[in-house]
Amino acid sequence: MRIPRVYTRQDLASGTTVTVTGQTARHVTQVLRLRAGAGLRIFNGDGKEYSATFMRAGRSEITLDIGTPLETIPKPGLLIRLVQGIARNDRMDLILQKAVELGISEVHPLWMQRSQAHVRGERLEKRIQHWRGVIASACEQCGRATLPKLLPPAPCADWIAGDTDDSMRLMLQPDSPRVLADLERPAGSVTLLVGPEGGMNADERALATAADFIGLRLGARILRTETAALAALSGIQTLWGDFT
Repeated sequence: MRIPRVYTRQDLASGTTVTVTGQTARHVTQVLRLRAGAGLRIFNGDGKEYSATFMRAGRSEITLDIGTPLETIPKPGLLIRLVQGIARNDRMDLILQKAVELGISEVHPLWMQRSQAHVRGERLEKRIQHWRGVIASACEQCGRATLPKLLPPAPCADWIAGDTDDSMRLMLQPDSPRVLADLERPAGSVTLLVGPEGGMNADERALATAADFIGLRLGARILRTETAALAALSGIQTLWGDFT
């Protein structure tokens, strides 16, 4: 039987006790229906993972005893930054979930001209918290003990102008003559820029090209934004990452 994994933001150390609240506590008691004495695995995103024992449940919290450190899967060998044009809620959730499973290290959501919903203030903060939950849940499912970094959403032009990272820069562009197999293995990290529904507009593509992004096509078919991002990540991991 697979041992459940749970994420918490708290500091963790062997021989200590932690109280977990919120959605995680509800998941353990109401979905997994664990009882006192059940074993779990717990991590806080720093790369370490521990055995834990479910001790007791309150009305909205659970208490866990932290046991010994556990062996974790290695960090992805290739650092991949996904720079994603913000898509509709369900599609954005899918992109984040599957991108975490495919080994990304960072996510930079961007507001682009074709992003369908620009939100600010409290609504934006709720959206960010939701995305963090999607990322944590994906890590729980796929065995990662290090959470990918989620950067604050930014306008596309501002992000391109301010980014100074020296990674290989790739941009999905259906009419590009280049494909992944045309490129040499990167010496360092990779940044993948993907548009929202409808793709990047001409001005955004021009800005990215001026910032040394290499346009890439993914075959002869037009892919939805969620399909394009995940197909490109799979290709990158196959050619240069830990799929080999």
